[in-house]
Amino acid sequence: MPVPVARSFLTVVLSTLLLLLLCGLFAPSSLSSGALSGSLPFAAIIAIVGLGQLLVVQQGGFDLSLPGAVSLAVVMATHYPQQDDALLYQAVIVSIGIALAAGVLNGLLVSFFRLNAIIATIGTNALLYGMVFAISGGVPSITTNLLAAIAGGETFGVPNSVLFALAAMLVVFFTLKKTVAGRRFEAIGANPLAGRAAGLSVRRHQMMAYVWAQLLYCLAGILIAGITREPTAFQGDTLLLPSVAVVVLGGTSLLGGRGFPISTVVAAFFLNQLSQFALTVGVPFSAQTIIQALALGFGIGVYSFRWTVNSRPSTGAKKVEDKK
Repeated sequence: MPVPVARSFLTVVLSTLLLLLLCGLFAPSSLSSGALSGSLPFAAIIAIVGLGQLLVVQQGGFDLSLPGAVSLAVVMATHYPQQDDALLYQAVIVSIGIALAAGVLNGLLVSFFRLNAIIATIGTNALLYGMVFAISGGVPSITTNLLAAIAGGETFGVPNSVLFALAAMLVVFFTLKKTVAGRRFEAIGANPLAGRAAGLSVRRHQMMAYVWAQLLYCLAGILIAGITREPTAFQGDTLLLPSVAVVVLGGTSLLGGRGFPISTVVAAFFLNQLSQFALTVGVPFSAQTIIQALALGFGIGVYSFRWTVNSRPSTGAKKVEDKK
């Protein structure tokens, strides 16, 4: 029996193939090995933060604390060790602890205190940026050699950051689609009232969405600190809009419910390659935000349109109708 393929997966894959065709015709340099090796790590970063935003959107919310979470992870991974490889693991542990605390805070404010998700996560974002300034003073720092080798290196010609993104995708996909907890998570996102009536712990599942999202943002920030030799203290600022765009392009409804991790990762590559194509054909870098906004609008438009198929009734059905 053939396995049904999600409409979102077909849409984003076909869109990506069409984009690659356009790149080959009008901007072949954007598909060169050098261009891909330079752009794929950043596509991986967008994929990871997109997976985090996906979990929150599935519960009908938005996580606007993403910029502060990513920036704080970058600052912790660069300023705390002070170019000392021996202190890198401590910086990673502290970053994970802060991510867990931020996720719990967001989850408590949204799921237990019933605050609006946008307002609650903006407040958390302000707290995280306060910590960024307290630690770094807004001044960048050089990453450690160990982190640069791990996050910025390659394995069999594939950037390690891409491997981290694929691993994150597999974990999210398996958890959502192959476990009981994942099915409950999606059911609660689709209809919290029905989930509560069925005896499910709605608030706990909603809170864990923010916790897991923060852990993914933390991973993205640490990878950025290794990919970029001297990252700024505000690396997360440019990732908020792309994170929402890839979730929408991947076919996940902004109202919550079913999510598509694989489609989200493919959409991250599509969005990153679209930016590379635009730069190659001469679109200024300042227009990147407009391109991302247009991609977001494209995703909303595509999945809001309902395809209908007019089918003729079968012979048996027609005979039953005749008898009536």
